[in-house]
Amino acid sequence: MRLRSDDGFTLIELLIVVVIIGILAAIAIPKFASTRDKAVISSMKADLRNLATMQDVYHNTNFTYSSDPALIQFASSEGVVVTITAGANGTGWSASAIHPGLPTEACAIFHGNAAVLAPATVESQITCTS
Repeated sequence: MRLRSDDGFTLIELLIVVVIIGILAAIAIPKFASTRDKAVISSMKADLRNLATMQDVYHNTNFTYSSDPALIQFASSEGVVVTITAGANGTGWSASAIHPGLPTEACAIFHGNAAVLAPATVESQITCTS
């Protein structure tokens, strides 16, 4: 006849482990979401910086700014939508960047004699809503 063995975990021990994992997940998940949002905003800013550099190169060659991203060989990061306003001309341009994953966030920049594009308020300085 076999005696009862003490191998394994009791139900209380398993429940305690599950509760601890739940508490850790409740703390970690919002931090991961915040980090993801910051990364997306950084991507939008980087894309606008790259666009500004490419606009300067294009202007030095053609003495005008482009309103067509393909014309200056600009490609945005995955998921980021960069729009150059139709008012781009030889004396200035403005652009905005958005990401579908952050519908309330947007970044913008304007340069030269272009219309101010919110949230940008200072020429050639990238500004984001947040």
